[in-house]
Amino acid sequence: MRILLFALLVFNLGCSQNSKSQENPNMGIFSEPTQAYQPEPFEWQGHRGARGLFPENSLIGFLMALKQGVRVLEMDVVVSKDGKIVLSHEPWISSKIGLKPDGKRISQDEEMSYNIYKMYYEEVKKYDCGSVGHPDFPEQKAAKSLKPLLSQVVQSVNSMMTNEKIESVKYNIELKSKPEWYGVYVPQPSEFVRLILAELKNLGIENQASLQSFDVNILEEIKKQSPETKVAYLVENTEDLEINLKKLSFKPEVYSPNHKLVNEALLNAAHSKNIRVITWTVNDTADMKRLIEMGVDGIITDYPNRITH
Repeated sequence: MRILLFALLVFNLGCSQNSKSQENPNMGIFSEPTQAYQPEPFEWQGHRGARGLFPENSLIGFLMALKQGVRVLEMDVVVSKDGKIVLSHEPWISSKIGLKPDGKRISQDEEMSYNIYKMYYEEVKKYDCGSVGHPDFPEQKAAKSLKPLLSQVVQSVNSMMTNEKIESVKYNIELKSKPEWYGVYVPQPSEFVRLILAELKNLGIENQASLQSFDVNILEEIKKQSPETKVAYLVENTEDLEINLKKLSFKPEVYSPNHKLVNEALLNAAHSKNIRVITWTVNDTADMKRLIEMGVDGIITDYPNRITH
């Protein structure tokens, strides 16, 4: 009799579980429970190197960020006509910071005509993007600066690591891309991703680098070509986590929203899915402390000298 009762209990339990599964036949990777969140060491990232202190995406900016204790360098990349990976926030020479080879300023009306994707790198490096100084960053020290290649940055960082006995440096690389730019200012996503992955391998930093973008087509292509590469999903819209994650066919390792969008509910939701939250761009020390206390996994800042522990 006891055996019969036990069998009926097991049968009823199985039916109950099957019923619950049928109620949610479309449960995907974002709805399924995950294992307990496993935090990694907190990351301070130097935004475009140290944009608040030195020209953005410049060799001197990255090296000075390292001197301030940063061990993750955040940077932006585009592609030149000859397929070189160039550091630049825009796929053109910005009027805010750019000087023509003859020393004249680039106007806002003409800046997009200085299209890096249509220029050989030998042309690109003739433009000075540091002597003017950035109008939004009064503390920035102006210094003549060309747009470097990713390879040049890595070589300079490797030299500094040797000289300063720095054990490890990571790279968080944003692929600047929008659908309306494809084939005009940037390569198609498949080609853009192929080029950056090949360069990471050539430089021997594929295990030190994560790739990020606002463009979900780029993120999809990264996981298609290199499933093991860590991806950060950059976000600036006000839609909630679930809605944004459903735009991807995979779960990103990092969710990277504007710091004004971060709250405890977002952090709890992301961590419940084992997704790290690294937020940008945090320049106020009070905000830094508040976000750290809230539980973010990393902060991207223009001012590595303001880092708070």
